[in-house]
Amino acid sequence: MAQGPWFYCLKHHTVEDRDGCAERHRLGPYDTREQAEHALQGVAERNERLDAEDRAWREGD
Repeated sequence: MAQGPWFYCLKHHTVEDRDGCAERHRLGPYDTREQAEHALQGVAERNERLDAEDRAWREGD
């Protein structure tokens, strides 16, 4: 059984171990396979938070 670290492959939309695709095609490393499975969700949440911070900064809050 493969062990971490785990990566999310943007090319194949799968979770891979360290022997997967080239680093330019993946997100990670993640400590667990489950964290890697939710990588895109984490990216979306961070982008939303950063966009909100940018809006607040532009509005002078």
